[in-house]
Amino acid sequence: MDIIYKNKKVQRQCDNPSVAVHGEKRAKKLKQRLSHLRAARTLESVGRLPPARCHELTGDLAGLLSVDLDHPYRLLFEPANEPIPRKEDGGLDWLQVTAVRIIGIQDTHE
Repeated sequence: MDIIYKNKKVQRQCDNPSVAVHGEKRAKKLKQRLSHLRAARTLESVGRLPPARCHELTGDLAGLLSVDLDHPYRLLFEPANEPIPRKEDGGLDWLQVTAVRIIGIQDTHE
């Protein structure tokens, strides 16, 4: 899958995850999750990774998806296909998402 970034700051955080900034556990998990995203053909295959818990967010974060890092932090991203692939019912078509934009790392429970 293609990966783009919201901005250069987010790209630096993801491309060179510093243990000093993220901590050892989060830096390792971030590398792993980005590797899974890059290797996936579509978002659907990422959704089948049980430990990642990839899912669509709701409320103020509607339109974004996330995967687990170290609790309570998650890697947030959005589909980057233009237009965003939708099913007939209006839901996101995970089988057609081939590009994502990384938004950042966040505790989504705050």
